[in-house]
Amino acid sequence: MGASNTVRILDGNTFVVSEDTGDIEATPSEPTGLFSIDTRFLSKWVLTVNGERLNALSYDDLQYYEARFFLVPGMATHYVDAKLSVIRERMVGGSFREQLTILNHDEKAVDLEIRMDAGSDFADLFQVKDEIVNKKGELYTEVEADRLRLGYRRGNFKRETVITSSVPARYDRNGFAWTIHLEPNEQWDSNIDVQTFAVGPGGRDLRMGLRAHGTERLALQNDLEEWIAKAPKVNSQHGRVSATYRRSLIDLAALRFSPLSLGGQTLPAAGLPWFMTMFGRDSILTCLQVLPFAPDLSKTTLRILGALQGTRFDDFRDEDPGRILHEMRYGETSAFEEQPHSPYYGSVDATPLFVVLLDEYEKWSGDVALVKELERECRAALKWIDDYADLVGNGYIWYERRNTDTGLENQCWKDSWDSISYSDGTLPPFPRATCEVQGYAYDAKMRAARLARQFWDDPGYADQLEREAAELKARFNRDWWVEEGEFYALGLDPDGRQMDVLSSNIGHLLWSGIVDDDRAGKIAAHLVGPRLFSGWGVRTLAEGEVRYNPIGYHNGTIWPFDNSFIAWGLRRYGFAEEAATIASGILDAATYFDGRLPEAFGGYQRELTKFPVEYPTACSPQAWSTGTPLLLIRTMLGLEPHEGHLSADPRLPVGMGRIEVLDIPGRWGRVDAFARGRLELHKLGD
Repeated sequence: MGASNTVRILDGNTFVVSEDTGDIEATPSEPTGLFSIDTRFLSKWVLTVNGERLNALSYDDLQYYEARFFLVPGMATHYVDAKLSVIRERMVGGSFREQLTILNHDEKAVDLEIRMDAGSDFADLFQVKDEIVNKKGELYTEVEADRLRLGYRRGNFKRETVITSSVPARYDRNGFAWTIHLEPNEQWDSNIDVQTFAVGPGGRDLRMGLRAHGTERLALQNDLEEWIAKAPKVNSQHGRVSATYRRSLIDLAALRFSPLSLGGQTLPAAGLPWFMTMFGRDSILTCLQVLPFAPDLSKTTLRILGALQGTRFDDFRDEDPGRILHEMRYGETSAFEEQPHSPYYGSVDATPLFVVLLDEYEKWSGDVALVKELERECRAALKWIDDYADLVGNGYIWYERRNTDTGLENQCWKDSWDSISYSDGTLPPFPRATCEVQGYAYDAKMRAARLARQFWDDPGYADQLEREAAELKARFNRDWWVEEGEFYALGLDPDGRQMDVLSSNIGHLLWSGIVDDDRAGKIAAHLVGPRLFSGWGVRTLAEGEVRYNPIGYHNGTIWPFDNSFIAWGLRRYGFAEEAATIASGILDAATYFDGRLPEAFGGYQRELTKFPVEYPTACSPQAWSTGTPLLLIRTMLGLEPHEGHLSADPRLPVGMGRIEVLDIPGRWGRVDAFARGRLELHKLGD
């Protein structure tokens, strides 16, 4: 089922995906239903009146956590004569609640049979994604006088859905019903409450922060208002920027969730529907994108990732000492080790990026206490880079999964099976090393050197890290440069052979600072050249490469997050015009998605399409796509923390007009920034 005819509401790890009537009829392969903690708690939720399905007039996307559906019985041709209307208003807030309203517009009384068919397959999200239908445990249904209890148990793993109604209903094994009598112009209402319960290994209660009855909407509304009020205000002459910024802020609020061990503190989940959980790489990159706007997410993310850092060698989880996790899951397949995500450590970029985020966060916040608190974890991450990630012994970060059954083959951000190839289209052997990860390692060492010198009282370690970084930079520029094409190879194979394809990864190299200055101009020219830049954004793989496909997941699509870091990298090396070109294309594209950038969209040339073509199964909202406009605003204004102050060097795209960002938080207090060719920067109250 495509995104166009589904309605999605969410609150962190809990979300509902339904048809535009509000009905849910899930198949094993469709991510429709009520989900929480990686489990589907409702797979059937179908409303009928007198045995007849309802048709949608419209629906309102009220807030990220609530929606309202306006329905009538009968086919579309009968809408004009409808004597009955039905309103379904629903929300999630840890639990799921639906208010049902029936209105009689007829001149005579009516007797109605109102029924909700309800059921759950309790599918693990991985089972839905992989279209696995068999359940190894026991499904059960308990019909009680005042409630319907749907359940699943497998050993001490237990999930339950408990359904109650404010108006007494008749419950049976397949749902519940009311028989009602409505006088002319009379209205009938019932509140349906759906509570989800989970017990994990050892009998531990895994409920995710359920709120008391009747308080969800107020709590969520107040929380959203407080979230928006705390964030900087963005005003622009070009309406797309401020509208897209607000959409991003709201989506970022929706994607916040609190892991079980955090007691209410939140970090960004990766994306709906498949990735509503903690991801090392995604959470870190999102935090980097939104640091000037929502700095608290970084602190939470760093703490939880540090607490769950690898401590041992575990082939099943691809775990090493010092390695930062890739993904954490709470569903059945993880609980019974049918998947390794409890947590799983199979990424090679999250570990250096952890160090990068810690340094960047301190530069903005001045939070020295956190830098000292995470010194041990930071040193362990750097030790992982040197001692455990160099599988070939030549000073680079490599990857090869040890869990050959369920581990990830490609452990970089382009993690689909065919994303890493030679120029002839063939796939290289393992282990593999990709270019951007070497840049992250260089950046991590340079940043950690600053932390060691300024905060850990270890200048000798700082000198060592800077020396190692300089050696890595020289070695990298020797081994990865493709002379004929004048760009950096996507990767190396274990024999040192280059994967000599032109890819978007080279933009991340600019961001990391590993590119030699005399080569940066060539890289910038490629990034805005016709093979990589479509007019909407930079493609993941250049047009003309054997595996190029404008709707290939990592082989030609445009990823907004990718473009935001490319723009940041271009600014680092002084290519402000090129960065503005990319920012303009992505922000233009956002307007066609109502301000909500999807995970990816087609790499077609802009002249060929009047609008960007969405990738068929793109996550939306997705955290690092949500963070993209925020980083692009920072990039266009040239906002950088510098020696305890906020510096600015704006370069806006042609036609952008004036942009102002008010109340930017940081160690400097709060400052305002204005840009239109020139920029003023002053403390509030000055």
